[in-house]
Amino acid sequence: MRTQQAEAPAGRDADRTRGEILDVATHEFADKGYAGARVDEIAAKTRTTKRMIYYYFGGKEQLYVAVLERAYTVIRSLEQGLDVAHLSPTEAIRQLAELTFDHHEAHPDFIRLVSIENIHRAEHLVRSTTLVGLANPAVDVLRQILERGAAAGEFRDGVDPIDVHMLISAFCVFRTANRYTFNAIFNRDMLDPTRRAHYRTMLGDVVIEYLTARH
Repeated sequence: MRTQQAEAPAGRDADRTRGEILDVATHEFADKGYAGARVDEIAAKTRTTKRMIYYYFGGKEQLYVAVLERAYTVIRSLEQGLDVAHLSPTEAIRQLAELTFDHHEAHPDFIRLVSIENIHRAEHLVRSTTLVGLANPAVDVLRQILERGAAAGEFRDGVDPIDVHMLISAFCVFRTANRYTFNAIFNRDMLDPTRRAHYRTMLGDVVIEYLTARH
């Protein structure tokens, strides 16, 4: 009888298999929630087995945490890698807001996962060691933009970068998470492509207005 170790692919094949499992699991957890998703169904939609999923991740909860970790790592890496040092603070903050706008629109599964984990009061997220401090470099990028803006007289002093992050995220998450209920109530699809440019600009305008308001 072959052992789990013998069945496990090596090198790039292992990375590819692990990535495929995470791709399928991301959609399953986002679509059915943590309680509703089944490892058997995830295995059936990949080129591997339930046994191998347990070999790679240890269990359903560990797989779910790995899905969350990858989802958050993608957006944090994009934020951290944003090259805005050559831009004015105003243009830099707009680009950061637009990056979040684009990411959240393109990754609705991420928004669903965040919503699901909030239902669980982040009980799985807090068990991740990977996510500890993950947001710090991205917050530092935002802080540097705000400090440059204050020094240049473009922004007011003393703005909390996490407040700005919350403001940007609130708009972007709401637009995707509440798409269907909003459309049912107001007969307006917030992801209508004809309104995309309007909402993208609107987000930047709101953030800039907050940063330039005098209290």
